[in-house]
Amino acid sequence: SESIIEQLKKFGKDDSVKAIVLRIDSPGGGVGPSQEIYEEVKKARAKKPVLASMGALAASGGYYIACAAQRVYANPGTITGSIGVIMPFMNVKDLVEKLGVKGMTVKSGAFKDMGSPLRDMTPQERELLQGVVDNVHLQFVNAVAAGRNLNREDVLRIADGRIFTGEQARGLGLVDVLGNLEDAISDAGKLGKITGEPKVVTSPKKKISFLELLREETRTLIDEKISGNHLRLDFLAQ
Repeated sequence: SESIIEQLKKFGKDDSVKAIVLRIDSPGGGVGPSQEIYEEVKKARAKKPVLASMGALAASGGYYIACAAQRVYANPGTITGSIGVIMPFMNVKDLVEKLGVKGMTVKSGAFKDMGSPLRDMTPQERELLQGVVDNVHLQFVNAVAAGRNLNREDVLRIADGRIFTGEQARGLGLVDVLGNLEDAISDAGKLGKITGEPKVVTSPKKKISFLELLREETRTLIDEKISGNHLRLDFLAQ
């Protein structure tokens, strides 16, 4: 999310940039990064027109970001929606026992190893985690309601993780225009009061070498080892 936020800040401050078009093609991702980009889109939108153009897939966290834009474009067959939150867990207790391996944990509190794959989840832990998921889900619903100027109760009725086509989403008020990237760029030029055909400046894609990718994967593995069982909340279309 850092590179996207940096680009939004850069284009937001650049007076030569009259409008911004976000091209979104994503199933979503982590809650934190999605919310950070959402907030940066709102800041940029306060300075100049910001439009969102959906590709083949702009669901869950991808839609979370899109709904912050002034206008949302989708192809009729774009897959979007999936307004919901997921916190996946894996239980390998039976497998570990068959292998003759026994896990032991030293912890400072009853919930410190919550979500451990080495044991069953207790009812108290499930209740606590469900509360966290429900709270973040309401944050998602409120963001959509605010971004799309929709009634919160209307959003709640469709915020159960279901997906929609672009055509269906338009009927529900989640999308403004059925159109492609070129349509969004053309309209952005008009909203930015650009005379003639707008000149498009595309953010360069960051190239990651195999070595950098390996380092990133290693850092992730180390972080997971240090944190033990890690809890992760996602806005993700499954």
